[in-house]
Amino acid sequence: MTGQTTLPVSTAVTGVSGPPQGHWTPEDFELLPEDDNRYELIDGVLYMSTAPSYFHQWVVMNVHDYFGVVVKKSGLGFPAFAPIGVYLPDGTRLQPDYLIVLAQHSDMIHDRRIHGAPDIVIEVLSPGSDDYDQRIKKAAYQRGGVPEYAVIDPGARALYHYRLESGVYGEPVIYGEGQTMTFAALPRIPLAIRDLFAGSPDTTL
Repeated sequence: MTGQTTLPVSTAVTGVSGPPQGHWTPEDFELLPEDDNRYELIDGVLYMSTAPSYFHQWVVMNVHDYFGVVVKKSGLGFPAFAPIGVYLPDGTRLQPDYLIVLAQHSDMIHDRRIHGAPDIVIEVLSPGSDDYDQRIKKAAYQRGGVPEYAVIDPGARALYHYRLESGVYGEPVIYGEGQTMTFAALPRIPLAIRDLFAGSPDTTL
């Protein structure tokens, strides 16, 4: 399959050994090999994703160019994109496609990782990753206290924006290609949805 495939890793996978699924711990996670795969740990289950498509990465780069660069240059926060380790307090280990840590929360960035909940997390869908990003990872980000979570769907040319209210993500606000959105944490930095997808020489997912 072209793009990013996310699936549980079993001990049968070549080069990966560890406890049964559902029993992985943060300590087990630290023993994983440093290879080309992205590993994530949620509820004791280890997940792996392979290299995404060019268009997926183009969207991530445009998020940075049109949003993250402004955040960085204005001194409002610190952007980062995968591979980057986010270590949530409950032991969840994630590698978001893109994130922002506000300047006032920069103390969570230390020892090569982000230890805590970023202020904004953005995931870009790939074929087969919808359930993982929209259900499994969303639940993990909700439980971890991530205030704003956005899912970008390149196929639909849309962005789904979730906000944490009373510890729960409500229904997302959906922005289409002709619209512009802002994050609550950075209301003065508009993001035009059309810009996220424009200019790529290959739009294959």
